[in-house]
Amino acid sequence: MNLDYIIPNEWSIIEEGFDASKITSSESLFSIGNGAMGQRANFEEDYSAATFQGSYIAGVYYPDKTRVGWWKNGYPEYFAKVLNAPSWIGIHVTINNEVFDLNTCTEVNEFRRELNMKKGWLSRSFVATLKNGVTIKVVSKRFLSLDIEELGAIEYSITPINTEASISYQPYIDAGITNEDSNWDDQFWSTTEVLHQEEKAFIKSHTMKTNFHVCTFMESHFTIGNKSVNLTPKVISSENKIGIEYTANIQKNEPFTIYKYGGYIVDRNQPKEELVTKAKKVLDTASKQGFSVLLEKHQEAWANIWEMADISIEGDVKAQQGIRFNIFHLNQTYLGTDAKLNIGPKGFTGEKYGGSTYWDTEAYCIPFYMATKDQKVARTLLEYRYEHLEKAIENAAKLGFKNGAALYPMVTMNGEECHNEWEITFEEIHRNGAIAFAIYNYYRYTNDYSYIPEKGLEVLIGIARFWQQRATYSTAKKKYVILGVTGPNEYENNINNNWYTNYIAQWCINFALENIDKVKAEYHNDYLRIKDKAQFSSEELSQWKEVAENMFFPFSEEHQVFLQQDGFLDKELVTVSDLDASQRPINQHWSWDRILRSPYIKQADVLQGFYFFESDFTTSQLKKHYDFYEPFTVHESSLSPCVHSIIAAKLDKMDKAYEFYLRTSRLDLDDYNHEVHEGLHITSMAGTWMSIVEGFGGMRIKNNTLSFEPKIPTQWKSYSFKINFREQIVKVTVSKEKVNIELDGTKELKILVNDKETLITPNSFIVV
Repeated sequence: MNLDYIIPNEWSIIEEGFDASKITSSESLFSIGNGAMGQRANFEEDYSAATFQGSYIAGVYYPDKTRVGWWKNGYPEYFAKVLNAPSWIGIHVTINNEVFDLNTCTEVNEFRRELNMKKGWLSRSFVATLKNGVTIKVVSKRFLSLDIEELGAIEYSITPINTEASISYQPYIDAGITNEDSNWDDQFWSTTEVLHQEEKAFIKSHTMKTNFHVCTFMESHFTIGNKSVNLTPKVISSENKIGIEYTANIQKNEPFTIYKYGGYIVDRNQPKEELVTKAKKVLDTASKQGFSVLLEKHQEAWANIWEMADISIEGDVKAQQGIRFNIFHLNQTYLGTDAKLNIGPKGFTGEKYGGSTYWDTEAYCIPFYMATKDQKVARTLLEYRYEHLEKAIENAAKLGFKNGAALYPMVTMNGEECHNEWEITFEEIHRNGAIAFAIYNYYRYTNDYSYIPEKGLEVLIGIARFWQQRATYSTAKKKYVILGVTGPNEYENNINNNWYTNYIAQWCINFALENIDKVKAEYHNDYLRIKDKAQFSSEELSQWKEVAENMFFPFSEEHQVFLQQDGFLDKELVTVSDLDASQRPINQHWSWDRILRSPYIKQADVLQGFYFFESDFTTSQLKKHYDFYEPFTVHESSLSPCVHSIIAAKLDKMDKAYEFYLRTSRLDLDDYNHEVHEGLHITSMAGTWMSIVEGFGGMRIKNNTLSFEPKIPTQWKSYSFKINFREQIVKVTVSKEKVNIELDGTKELKILVNDKETLITPNSFIVV
């Protein structure tokens, strides 16, 4: 079923009515984060029915030993798991000695939950009747501060409606947490110390194996009516948990409010001996400022983000809600403040995919961060891979590659490969290409070449070495082939000559050769340093060139298209439109054997190559390939609809472009793939941004010039977006009647609009 209970709203995600069957889905959709930590939208009070408790700390993980394959040569020994961290949000509530739990209440009315994306807070309100007959009104609000990244804050108020009541709040922190996702049910955390000082409480704990040290902390304050009160605390402590209980007799219609401050201090950023000291300082700051001031500063930080990142759509509320939901979660997940962090496919919303780094970052996320933030943020993402180059060389060496060949991992936390499906780990090697392409993409967009001689060229050399060694010369074809791979379409494994893989391998080698020449000519000291470090020779470069110039690309003369792989036409080519709808999604109804033998494509594969390298092909070629492959595409990857939307817009297939846009923007809100309870698809959300800016807006870089070919779906009255292009802000507004382009900067900018050159002067606009 689609999650049609989410109410369309331009700035908020809203749920009305309490439905226990939707709890885990809503816990994903209403998740909050601040780049340093995040949490699913679990209730603060006890809840005894089905729930997926989840709090996560950026960069804290556990190497969970794999269940299969670890005895094979080269196979990863572990699959990294994002860790469900100690929980700080809990408030155990009793009313007239009965535990408050929505699952046991006799009635729950007026239930409303709101995630306000503009201001960055989560709220909940309802009226509930307990089994003892007491009716209460509950109103809560919480946020994870963008101003103080270690801190979260909760305002939680109970008002007795039909009687006076004795209400006990027991705010607690709990380190006795287990992961939903675990291979061997290992203990991931060990509690070092549970302590309190006055009304501050702390749990010091560390992860097993990886030995991250974390201090989870809390402090609470109270009001009755609108007046601050001091209540007598009662400490309740155990091996892994500490709570402090406060009780008050509350009159009918009188609100009793707890303000709870909590969060994490991690030894990634602080000496482990100073974690509690730092936690005290954070709590002192929180107590001094109070909830309202903390919230105000948090909202100001969100206002600054939205000032640059917002995309406004007029005339289509669901489309507007969708894009803001995606932009909001991207900013909750990653803000570019820590070079050791990256962007996990689920962000802070769930545990699937281990919270690790995939090729999604380079292929989809970098364009978003490059255009909506300072270019240093995108450069930081590139540097993340440079810092892992030695590990990438080690990963390749485990598979038998030599001489500094680098194979970046499919999944990683620290540069080591930790994906444990052989057909992905060993065969989905196209990920190497995305990492090289991101370096090129960064340079062409920012015009900042300095990264390549400083760091990027070393990465390109390692990747080129891998491709040269991975290719095999076929005497039958008299070409170089790449055997035993999985392309972006993971519904084909262990196939030969995936066109996208072969094409990006050729491109990577040529791009590396081109930049060796450029660095040698223009950055000679860097060239000498890199040559001495990488130890490449003219003979080796000739071998690279030989492979690139003689790469094999499967092609169908009959269909006049590049083939996804050698055997694609051997399949029974039944299109998706002829599939029984009851069999969709096929990954939940078919055996893997049946999927592998089918023609069905999980996501853009050949079309991924046409998206990356659009300028290498004619529009006629693009159309022919789109028309051939899209009918076989089931779009069961979150990364699929955005690429198809961009290409469809390029081809003036605006109905399809809009359909794919709506699917990518509301993938989670409408639960297209029936899996939102596991968490959100964070990295694909950047593709939603691309669908508008590169799809409908037609943004490209052509001959070092910013270019737009704007189009508008019939369902919209107008849309607008901003991009930070080479440290100047360009705002594009598209309506059915005209295109308005504004420049906020310091120097004139030459642009192309529908291939016509025009000049914009600073702080002015043009109308097309």
